[in-house]
Amino acid sequence: MNSLRTIFREIPRKLVTNREIHTCTPLLNHAPGPLTQFTDDEIMMKESVAKLAKEEITPLVKKMEKEGKIDDGILQKLFENGLMGIEIPSDYGGTGSNFMTTILAVEEVAKVDGAVAALVDIHNTLVNSLIIKVASKEQKEKYLPKLAQNYAGSFCLTEPGSGSDAFSLKTEAKKDGNDYVINGTKMWISNSDIAGVFLVFANANPSAGYRGITTFFVDRESPGLTVAKPEDKLGIKASGTCMVHFDNVRVPESNILGEFGHGYKYAAGFLNEGRIGIGAQMIGIAQGCLDATIPYTLERKQFGQDIFSFQSMQHQIAQVATELESARLLVYNAARLVEAKQDFMKEAAMAKLVASETALKVTAKCIDFMGGVGFTTDFPQEKFFRDCKIGTIYEGTSNMQLSTIAKCLRKEYS
Repeated sequence: MNSLRTIFREIPRKLVTNREIHTCTPLLNHAPGPLTQFTDDEIMMKESVAKLAKEEITPLVKKMEKEGKIDDGILQKLFENGLMGIEIPSDYGGTGSNFMTTILAVEEVAKVDGAVAALVDIHNTLVNSLIIKVASKEQKEKYLPKLAQNYAGSFCLTEPGSGSDAFSLKTEAKKDGNDYVINGTKMWISNSDIAGVFLVFANANPSAGYRGITTFFVDRESPGLTVAKPEDKLGIKASGTCMVHFDNVRVPESNILGEFGHGYKYAAGFLNEGRIGIGAQMIGIAQGCLDATIPYTLERKQFGQDIFSFQSMQHQIAQVATELESARLLVYNAARLVEAKQDFMKEAAMAKLVASETALKVTAKCIDFMGGVGFTTDFPQEKFFRDCKIGTIYEGTSNMQLSTIAKCLRKEYS
């Protein structure tokens, strides 16, 4: 009688998931690696970004926080080290890496500063990614080299009356000869203080409702485009978040990105990838805070012993460390699904939801572990705490992620 091992080796198996059935080779012959196992290229980028973050970004965190802007020297180093063109092909001056590399880079930067991580994340997962996948050859040749080496980009979707209900936007683009004239206001636009180009979502056919939403390239120097002063925020203060006004901004028809009327599809689709990036930012912030806290608990003495030795402290630290690792695995799994070109909407929503909520818990507990000094600005825990709050809000609130997850579950079980 054949053993089970022999049967598994000789007969292809059917793996059943709640989404699909597909044939695969025997698991015993091709066992997948753990989610925390990376390629040599991914490891190289992860280590180099960690080194850059520790040596170059960390010394300037307080300065950037106080000034409310990314230091020019840091911005230049991001370009020089390929962090602004991680997935941009080398033909256009980028690094030519994969999506997981972007996620690892964002996580490493976030361990020292959530604001710089926000810049790297949004620039790569929203702006660059959209252009790489839907732009024309001419548009790629014009913009990708600049985005990889010269200036940041902004994703202009949100408006004063259009937040979670993103498709109710009021910004319009009216056809005038071979041009479109854009009028409207965008708000909460990340990177807008330093962006050289804006990907603007405007309704070019209001009679068609959200199916008229179209995406346009708008250069910063375009007449009629003005960027307001950065918002004074609770956290990620160095990340420029501004209102952007469009007053009869004229752009040629050739500046349409992708297909006319497909802006709503691009917004929905690429925000899913962006949410994985936000998840990476959140687990990076939480890990950075934990890394800054545990050594203190090993040094701080009370009642004749370090406070880490108390069982109640050990249990709390073990709990948050476990929850953080769980969030990290959700983020990594979603990233690998992107690379495998599988449906990842539910997993992206889960990753962002759990990572952002976990980051809030971890950073709050770290302040508790630090005691009184954790409540002062002399230690970094309070900044990590403030920086991670945005994670439950931007690129889809926690409630919106729950709605997305429920929608996917309904579809799976119907």
